[in-house]
Amino acid sequence: MSLVRRCSRTACGRPAVATLTYVYADSTAVLGPLATYAEPHCYDLCAEHSERLTAPRGWEVVRLSDGSGPSRPSGDDLEALANAVREAARPPARPAGPGGSGTSGRGGQSTGETRRGHLRVLRSPDS
Repeated sequence: MSLVRRCSRTACGRPAVATLTYVYADSTAVLGPLATYAEPHCYDLCAEHSERLTAPRGWEVVRLSDGSGPSRPSGDDLEALANAVREAARPPARPAGPGGSGTSGRGGQSTGETRRGHLRVLRSPDS
């Protein structure tokens, strides 16, 4: 008895990577990751046959992914990343404080220190 399940297609001996199930009530063929157990009304398919799978006219093919393979980023993912980078690069808003110079020499602004993200810029005492 072989531990590797084989493709259900006739004359195909390649190892199975996906399981095909038909939902007759919905006219749907569901192709998902290889099932844990071999079921009598399901068909195990190899990579080639699962990629080329078509359904009868009027039927829908639903392809489920197991999430283990590398997924390509969508346009929404890339836009969210670009927005996050823009937000991180934006200088912080300066708080509206009192206009006087009554702060001690230890505070952030009076020592000439400014923050930009994770970096600090110290002005020389000469300027």
